[in-house]
Amino acid sequence: MPARDPHVTHRSVAGGLARASVFGVNDGLVSNVSLILGFAASGADPSIVRLAGIAGAVAGAVSMAAGEWVSISAQNELIQRELEVERRELRSDPEGETEELAGIYAAHGMDPERAQRAAADVMRQPDEALAVHAREELGVDPGALASPWRAAALSLVCFLFGAVLPLIPWLLAAEGTTPTVASVVIGVVAAAAVGALIGRSAERSIPRSALRQVLIVLGACAITYAIG
Repeated sequence: MPARDPHVTHRSVAGGLARASVFGVNDGLVSNVSLILGFAASGADPSIVRLAGIAGAVAGAVSMAAGEWVSISAQNELIQRELEVERRELRSDPEGETEELAGIYAAHGMDPERAQRAAADVMRQPDEALAVHAREELGVDPGALASPWRAAALSLVCFLFGAVLPLIPWLLAAEGTTPTVASVVIGVVAAAAVGALIGRSAERSIPRSALRQVLIVLGACAITYAIG
């Protein structure tokens, strides 16, 4: 029987893509359903409500994508700057960096002599030495930095998806209170689904996570409805 990989059940949570997708859907849903409810409560013509919903979806998606791109790009630039500092230190003071790495290994519980040998082995390979020092000192993996373009695109698509959901009733019906009620119902159901997904992924209480997201949506809707 082949040996079981002890990490086979782990999910990848690096790079921020999971956060970007969940946050995108949730932000699109909350912001646009509350925007639509605010306009609807003001007695605006249904065509105005539709226009507001479409504008909110597009503007929010672009803003979300741009913010995600700027955030991750800035983070990567800071990391690259720290990596360059570490690269210079490895070139100018290899003995000191070897001792530093050996001390880190020893602090992790490795025998001091073995830690010294392991550190010396790592330092013989400059690229590997940089990666190891970055992981141990900075807590980052130079080869696994998040892609700002991928995160921006994912945020854009996910925000639009969440924002369009409460807009659907206004595209299909424009009479009476039907589209308003339908938008709230869609918002609540979608929020519960997002919360349940978060709870399941994090292995937390699914009902509690779903209820949390529903309360956020209802709170936002109540505020903008009261303003309208």
